[in-house]
Amino acid sequence: MQQEIKEINRLLFAEKKEKGTVLDQMEALDKRINVRQELIRVTNQQSNLLNRQINVNIRSISKLREDLKILRDDYANLIQKSYQNKAQSNRLMFLLSSENFYQAFKRLQYMEQYAKHRKKQGEDIITKTNELATLNQDLVTQRKTKEQLLAENKKVKNELFNEIESQKNLLRSIRQNETKYTAAIAEKQKESRKIDREIERLIKSAIASTNKKAGKSSRTKFVLTPEAKLVANNFSANKGKLIWPVEKGIKSQGYGVYNDKLYPGIKHRNNGVTIATDQGSKARAIFEGEVIAILTVPGGSRGVQIKHGNYISTYYNLSNVYVKKGDKVLVKEVLGDIYTNRFDGTTKLKFYLYQDSNRLNPEDWIYQL
Repeated sequence: MQQEIKEINRLLFAEKKEKGTVLDQMEALDKRINVRQELIRVTNQQSNLLNRQINVNIRSISKLREDLKILRDDYANLIQKSYQNKAQSNRLMFLLSSENFYQAFKRLQYMEQYAKHRKKQGEDIITKTNELATLNQDLVTQRKTKEQLLAENKKVKNELFNEIESQKNLLRSIRQNETKYTAAIAEKQKESRKIDREIERLIKSAIASTNKKAGKSSRTKFVLTPEAKLVANNFSANKGKLIWPVEKGIKSQGYGVYNDKLYPGIKHRNNGVTIATDQGSKARAIFEGEVIAILTVPGGSRGVQIKHGNYISTYYNLSNVYVKKGDKVLVKEVLGDIYTNRFDGTTKLKFYLYQDSNRLNPEDWIYQL
């Protein structure tokens, strides 16, 4: 989570002075606040766990000290009695004064057992003492760890407070320019719908073209050759394990419908996922397949569509494209340069996934997206 916060700061905020549209600023701030809140929750859990471990250690130390006191008292009595016995009579005389051989043998056994008992008690004292020292050292380490966790939590809470204040200030600024904000929302939604329509048009066109060659007329579902069916099966078998369409990045907006950060009554829809990455990053194929279309949205960026059996992956918001329609591509093959917004400095890839003409949630297919 700490690493994710660093990536959010680096990828969603191009400069310390936040630039870009107010909508992008709100989304970025909201994401960072959510991650910080989760980090606070996790560190609280860690602190509570350490508290329980420390309490267990304290009880164990108390029990060990009691055991050690009993052992030491017993050992002291044993040594005292041994000394007294040694002073009263010689061991040899103790054996020689036996009435018979059997009694002498039993007395010899008794002396050996007594000596072993003394030795064992001494060893037990050493073991308990070492165990106590180890527990004490563990307790010191755990307390230091707990103090460090509490300090981290305090720092994260302060940062969270500052970010919530920043969000409040941004909200006040937006409310003073409500017309500008709603215009930005409308423009963003319009652009998104235009991209979605073009993606779906090209998919239906590719389905119709492929099926026409097979003598079929469907525009919603691919008729698969044995080879295409094998690719589709391999693709499906890798659900949840497919690679990211960029080498490094974070998810800045997930799939599906979500509420506007300022006006919850306004709904936004993302038919794919948006991934923020570094300037100069390149889009890469998530699986082997065939390029079926190059997207060019008027007034927008470019994109690439790849067919994997009857699955289609789309990589949009590219400034340069390195492949062409009909090319066979391999997993991780570079498809193009991801566009960097010259106004806010952010570099974002919009990634979509379909099965035939049906939308899929890429978060279910890409590993830990």
